[in-house]
Amino acid sequence: QVHVVESGGGLVQAGGSLRLSCVASGSIFSITAMGWYRQTPGKEREWVATITDGAVTNYRDSVKGRFTISRDNAKNTVYLQMNSLKPEDTAVYYCATSILRQGVPVNYWGQGTQVTVSS
Repeated sequence: QVHVVESGGGLVQAGGSLRLSCVASGSIFSITAMGWYRQTPGKEREWVATITDGAVTNYRDSVKGRFTISRDNAKNTVYLQMNSLKPEDTAVYYCATSILRQGVPVNYWGQGTQVTVSS
């Protein structure tokens, strides 16, 4: 069994910063990619950023230059540093951890953490 827990969300004014954390624990032998997604009411969940086990990062265009994803492999933890936040960044942010199961990557999700950016 795998547990994924996000933290660090909150209320911040536009232009401010937040740092999200996500810890994976449990039956973990090999984590490949870790990533962040977000979702607002009535919309589909959208991808925000990913970091591979080789520390290769990718971002959606709207957050490039403002968000930074990083990971601590020893702690099975991924972070999302969010700077210059905008009201449109308001969403529930979810962490996804991809773990190899018999050679096949399986995604595990957390419960999400709310980020609210006021104008």
